[in-house]
Formats: sequence, structure tokens, C-alpha cells
Amino acid sequence: MLAIVAFLQAAVNIGAAAAPLAAALAVFGAAWGIGKIGSNALEGMARQPEAAGSLQTAMIVSAALIEGATLFAIVVCLMAI
Repeated sequence: MLAIVAFLQAAVNIGAAAAPLAAALAVFGAAWGIGKIGSNALEGMARQPEAAGSLQTAMIVSAALIEGATLFAIVVCLMAI
């Protein structure tokens, strides 16, 4: 019984140490994804200026979805602390 308690305490300590790293990884991934969306949308707007409105709308919707998923990931990671 004592070994199980010690194992669970070690698992909680590892989770508390890994949670900030996982949150940082989620933020870096989101920043990279939004950066790729922005650069590709600007490239598309430069190639076809008449499609700029639809590209901008799609870019904003995609970035908002990525930010929402990132916020959810950060909350889940920080709940482990």
C-alpha cells in the first residue's frame, strides 16, 4: 500500500513539473501555426489581390480556431499543477 502511495506522489510531482513545459509547447505550436497561416494568406493576396477579402476572412477564422484550441490546451496543462 505504501508503495502505491509513493508511486502516485511521484506521478503527481512529474505532472506538476511537466505541465508548464506542455503549456509552453502548446503556445509555440499555436504561434507557428498562426504565423504559417498569415504568411501563406499574404502570399495568396499578393498573387491574387481580388481574392484578398475571402483569404482574410478564412485567415481570421483559422487563427481564431487555433487560439481557442491553444487556450483549451493551456487550461488543461495548468490544471495539472
